[in-house]
Amino acid sequence: MFIETETTPNPSALKFLPGQPVMASGSREFATPEAAEASPLAQAIFDTGEVVNVFFGADFVSVTAAPGADWSALKPQVIAILLDHFVSEAPLFTPGTASGIAVPPPEEEMAVEERPEDAEVIAAINELLETRVRPAVAGDGGDIAYRGFRDGVVYLTLQGSCSGCPSSTATLKHGIEGLLKHYVPEVSEVRAA
Repeated sequence: MFIETETTPNPSALKFLPGQPVMASGSREFATPEAAEASPLAQAIFDTGEVVNVFFGADFVSVTAAPGADWSALKPQVIAILLDHFVSEAPLFTPGTASGIAVPPPEEEMAVEERPEDAEVIAAINELLETRVRPAVAGDGGDIAYRGFRDGVVYLTLQGSCSGCPSSTATLKHGIEGLLKHYVPEVSEVRAA
């Protein structure tokens, strides 16, 4: 087995491609060691002590190093953990924990309360996010989570290597905002949530 690595726009993150599916559907982010307890793989990566985020995509794992971590020492450790996991065909999640399927956040995680009269606009926004934005950010080792729409403002959260990336503001404001405003005239702004 050979694991490829790719740089991401976030200098603190690397994208690891094991050459096989990671998630059957959806994505899953682990932003703390406690969250990583749901996945033996994520927990093993956090156990290096130099990681602040692990993200599972369809066919990749993004890892964000802690400030001051040295990728020249950390990268071989992560590759070894990934090799052990995929060669042994270990389960991605601990039995009894929630699977990794990304689902719309519950109401309490939404940034704003949405109005029923905005349903068509929201559907158009989500369609664009799914078909145009999600594939682009996955190429950079991340994902995007929709957090609501109200009064012309779309609330989004960047995940994986895109979270905390120096260019994340530009991605939201110039890339995603421009796309959504072009196709959905009701959108006036995109904000991080």
